[in-house]
Amino acid sequence: MGKNNILKISKLSSQWQTSDPFIFCAHHKDAYPKGNGEMGPDASLYGRTIGNDFRGIDGWNMYHGDTIPGFPQHPHRGFETVTIVLDGYVDHADSAGATGRYGANDVQWLTAGRGCNHTEMFPLVNTEKENPLELFQIWLNLPKKDKFVEPHYKMLWAEDIPVINSKDNNGKTSTVKIISGTYNGTKSLEPSPNSWASKDNNHVRICIIRMEPEASIELQKVSSTLNRTIYFYDGETIRIEGTDIDVYNSVKLAGDEVLKIENGAKESCILLLEGEPIGEPVVSYGPFVMTSDKEIMDAFADYKSTGFGGWPWERDDFVHPREKGRFARYPDGTTEFR
Repeated sequence: MGKNNILKISKLSSQWQTSDPFIFCAHHKDAYPKGNGEMGPDASLYGRTIGNDFRGIDGWNMYHGDTIPGFPQHPHRGFETVTIVLDGYVDHADSAGATGRYGANDVQWLTAGRGCNHTEMFPLVNTEKENPLELFQIWLNLPKKDKFVEPHYKMLWAEDIPVINSKDNNGKTSTVKIISGTYNGTKSLEPSPNSWASKDNNHVRICIIRMEPEASIELQKVSSTLNRTIYFYDGETIRIEGTDIDVYNSVKLAGDEVLKIENGAKESCILLLEGEPIGEPVVSYGPFVMTSDKEIMDAFADYKSTGFGGWPWERDDFVHPREKGRFARYPDGTTEFR
């Protein structure tokens, strides 16, 4: 294996550059304080640009929320969101009437398709202790032929997501959480039915890899056309083919070689995103991802005239009562509790 299997190393910011079929990945990590009576921060909001707070004052953001942190009602069309919660809770509601609360390593898979509105609020449910939040939101593109499929909302509950332990020759362990795709013969739960990830030959793999100090792990050979990137978001250093990589960098790797990742002296955490490219034009504007400027203009016109199904909830930043546990209610009324 040669050094040319490392195609690019890039420093990470809060929104990560990704490769086709992915559009981008946001990493939200907020040290929220104790919650107040409205499940917002029990702290002053002075100095924040409320409604557009992304500066990380005191280690946390309100984002587009004005009382509760998060993202009140907003539309999407033409792609999917895969939201992986490592810490904290997210309250979801959408224009189809689906809703829920998830967290504690749950994953939400939402196909926006022809158009939907939804909220993603971060209720600060703890009043006696802090409310840390950490999550990834990955935007996965849809091919042109599927951009107008019916919206679809699915929960992948933490208790059901496959997690395997991979021991190296020195007995060191790496833990692999398989959100999409297959690792060493273990297959993920099914994604949404119209997803690019639903076809095995698209090789979409989303994994979170946690490595013990000094552990090593291999990524299998897949194909010469595969786009494969690791996002090293927690730890100190890792090594790939003799190259040392510092934390909070991404590494784009060849997809047609077996690649070994070696960890340094501290536990490391990596997000792996890989898949075969869709190979179509990507034109995005705000919440819409299409293949042409005309399709973007049409999306805005459709949203203005139809509201993508309207909004059945009493507030744009809809949240559930503080005491509510993890659950999902789907548009047909089916409800799951965790």
